[in-house]
Amino acid sequence: MTIAFPTNQDLDPGRLRQAFGTFPTGVVAVAAEVDGALVGLAASSFTSVSLDPPLVSINLARTSKTWPDLRRAARLGLTVLADHHGPLCRQLAGPVERRFERVDVTVTEHRAVVVDDGLAKFETTVFREVEAGDHVLVLLELHAVDHSDVSGPLIFHRSVFGRLATADLAAPR
Repeated sequence: MTIAFPTNQDLDPGRLRQAFGTFPTGVVAVAAEVDGALVGLAASSFTSVSLDPPLVSINLARTSKTWPDLRRAARLGLTVLADHHGPLCRQLAGPVERRFERVDVTVTEHRAVVVDDGLAKFETTVFREVEAGDHVLVLLELHAVDHSDVSGPLIFHRSVFGRLATADLAAPR
């Protein structure tokens, strides 16, 4: 049986956004202290890339007003957000001056900023930036890592935040 896909003429941004939204992703906070102020954003495109050298990636809209400030930082903090961080994620997408209100963070000696109760925390530097259509693919090299397993990850799926439902995959008894 042959299935016909719509032609490229049907690849409008709305349809693409809906199709991309069927793939659930985790969410990270990307933050640093820049010129004495905490600067940060939320990204749902985080992925591991390489163990040698240790690299991860994020994708950011080229129209981001926050990325030009963040990319000037000596080091960036990445925090894998936990399932209770939905409000924090919305806050990180809100007004710049309120993004870190009532958020417990640690600022490292290199001015990277991590959220204290995140699942995993990385201190990184920009390894490379690649222009990719309307986004920038940012490869980040890891310099430090810390993690805990105190809760599940924040999941972004179909434009909604949620929790990961895990099934018991143990062998039948």
